[in-house]
Amino acid sequence: SEATLSPPPGSIYSVPLQKPAWSEHRAPDGRVYYYNSETKQSSWEKPDELKSKAELLLSRCPWREYRSETGKPYYYNTQTKESRWTRPRELDDIEGERLQLLASGSVSGVEWPLLSPGISIITCDPAFCFPTSASWEQAMKLINSDPRFSALPKLSEKKQAFNAYKAQRDKEEKEETRLRAKEAKEELQRFLEQHNKMNSTTRYRKAEQMFGELEVWAVVPERDRKEIYDDVLFFLAKKEKEHAKQLRKRNIQALKSILDSMSRVSFQTTWSEAQQYLMDNPSFAEDEDLQNMDKEDALICFEEHIRTLEREEEEERERGRLRERRQQRKNREAFQAFLDELHENGRLHSMSTWMELYPSLSTDRRFANMLGQPGSTPLDLFKFYVEDLKARFHDEKKIIKDILKDRSFGVEVNTTFEDFAHIISFDKRAATLDAGNIKLTFNSLLEKAEAREREREKEETRKMRRKEAAFKSMLRQAAPPLEPSTAWDEVRERFVNNIAFEQITLESERIRLFREFLQVLETECQHFHAKAKKHTKKPKKHHRKRSASVRPQGRDGP
Repeated sequence: SEATLSPPPGSIYSVPLQKPAWSEHRAPDGRVYYYNSETKQSSWEKPDELKSKAELLLSRCPWREYRSETGKPYYYNTQTKESRWTRPRELDDIEGERLQLLASGSVSGVEWPLLSPGISIITCDPAFCFPTSASWEQAMKLINSDPRFSALPKLSEKKQAFNAYKAQRDKEEKEETRLRAKEAKEELQRFLEQHNKMNSTTRYRKAEQMFGELEVWAVVPERDRKEIYDDVLFFLAKKEKEHAKQLRKRNIQALKSILDSMSRVSFQTTWSEAQQYLMDNPSFAEDEDLQNMDKEDALICFEEHIRTLEREEEEERERGRLRERRQQRKNREAFQAFLDELHENGRLHSMSTWMELYPSLSTDRRFANMLGQPGSTPLDLFKFYVEDLKARFHDEKKIIKDILKDRSFGVEVNTTFEDFAHIISFDKRAATLDAGNIKLTFNSLLEKAEAREREREKEETRKMRRKEAAFKSMLRQAAPPLEPSTAWDEVRERFVNNIAFEQITLESERIRLFREFLQVLETECQHFHAKAKKHTKKPKKHHRKRSASVRPQGRDGP
């Protein structure tokens, strides 16, 4: 079993240090993988517990270096999925930190040997700086006389420290070279991006002719220079596209402002006329960008302006139509109010006719305002008004009947309209009644009264006929029977107690009926005694005709 280290006294750790759970192994195909003995998981990527400080620094950076099929290195961001040819700044920063760790001895001895303090001071002293190509013998000539040289007693340790110093200096020089190259590339990129002769269509050969003699161009290797040039062209193309977009937006806005300020441009203006107006406009003539504006954009802007003017014109026409319809409605309402005035004054009612009121209507200004406008005419409004009054007839008739009932007044055959209207006027409900409807109601009630009177007269006539028939029946049934020569005074006493005699109250009527009965009786007698002529027909004798037949002759003859 493996022994565990106990924490020192006063340590904040309360558990002993144990062996890491992750361990390194190798697969059958030779690839290295890592296994966690606690979670029983395996991974192809090296876990953070096994990484050194330098590896942890690199793992924090999302950029990874790869090589293309041609061997050219490129860089890929695992977070943003972006790839580029130039080395990212983040990798440079991480590399610088890693070199500082290596130089400070913070890494393991396998990756970088630790230097003792004395030798580190001697070898890193700026007074003894020498190129990395110097040999041990050349370095000995410079530092052997320094008292610090004896800090390391063994020659092997001194050589080890010297080699470590050379490796450190070599990395520092490489880093300085890389930083200078990086700065030169950035300077070239800024120079090309800001130069006024550069644009997205400039060819590399032409740029080389223009800038080939400049130090900022020559200091960068051609391979890197071409990569930077491609990036610059992409940047300039994007910049020019954005500038063109902004310029187009600005030109469209400026042209719209100029068109809005030109009063001569109307919705009927053609494009040719508008072009001439624009050339005469000082704001357009002095603006070179506007004159170089794309013709299609200018035409589209003009079309939008014309459509705006057309909408404004249509809106103005619609407002005019609304004003006209509003005035027409006001004229109709004024004429309607005029009809209300006539109705309140009693000159207009449900029985009024157009011919009666036309002389009064035609002289009013409100009637003249209605003439010539579309829609309902004064005659139509008059008819509608009268029809509305007539539509109120049944409701007002009911009110009038209630008033008559409350007043205990009935319309008879001999009732006059003045008496009827006088009774109605005493009730406050009559204030809203139409005079024509009052007249119509009176006529209706009067017609009903006359109908009742006619019905009563008919009933009286029927009763009288029944009485007369009963009286004549009494005379016919008299015993002994009456003769045509009988006088009324002779037989009167015979019928005095009969009901049929009493029902005929007037003596003159009795005499009249008696005489009519005698006339009928005389007519019946004459008819009875008249001799009817008899006509007899002699029967005809039908004699049978005999035809002479020819007797057949025999063999003996006649």
